[in-house]
Amino acid sequence: MYDLDKIGGLPLILKKLLDAGLLHGETLTVTGKTLRENIEAIKFDGKPQTIVREVASPIHQEGGLMVLRGNLAPGGAVIKVSGIPKLRHQGPARIFDSEESAFSAVNKRLIRPGDVVVIRYEGPKGGPGMREMLSVTAALVGQGLGDQVALITDGRFSGATRGLMVGHVSPEAQVGGPISVLRDGDLITLDAERRLLKVEITDQELASRMRSWKAPELKYKKGALFKYATLVHSASSGAICG
Repeated sequence: MYDLDKIGGLPLILKKLLDAGLLHGETLTVTGKTLRENIEAIKFDGKPQTIVREVASPIHQEGGLMVLRGNLAPGGAVIKVSGIPKLRHQGPARIFDSEESAFSAVNKRLIRPGDVVVIRYEGPKGGPGMREMLSVTAALVGQGLGDQVALITDGRFSGATRGLMVGHVSPEAQVGGPISVLRDGDLITLDAERRLLKVEITDQELASRMRSWKAPELKYKKGALFKYATLVHSASSGAICG
């Protein structure tokens, strides 16, 4: 970030994206001017640099984030693939209804190579607020399981997260998304190359489980977090309130 700041910072990136036709330059900004006018008013020194590449010559053809879909995430889920050599994993689900219970299981060394750790009820409503699951992933990496297990959650993950990690699963468990009816031992397939996240059960079985599911009470009964949990929308639409 220091090197980027020295050569022009975020405005330089915006200019390159704008010149490549990837931004709406006529978008009005808080300055009262358009995005294009703001960028054109900034002067860059023009010296050769290797920090910000041209759009025509990216380091990778695709970005470090992908959106997965399937019967486990019909509204989508997000996976970070940068620096991950393994893009496919299939294994039995290990179900936890909170970050704390998952962390406890990891500390007790109850997670085995090949498992798919599922942490649910940590989404926008269930959390509430989509806590990041950094402590669990860090503990798994510390035990040498970072490349041997996958983690799936309706919460968030940190930018420092390592290993095969899927977050923002939508719809979340609190509103009855398919992740809410997963059971220990269900076979889960995660395939980033196919943009796929699914549980290997029949549509009939999944529908039967969802019919018998009942929403748990919200974790807060009053105050700002109750109001937030009541009003917030799905992560797939930005977890906005309204």
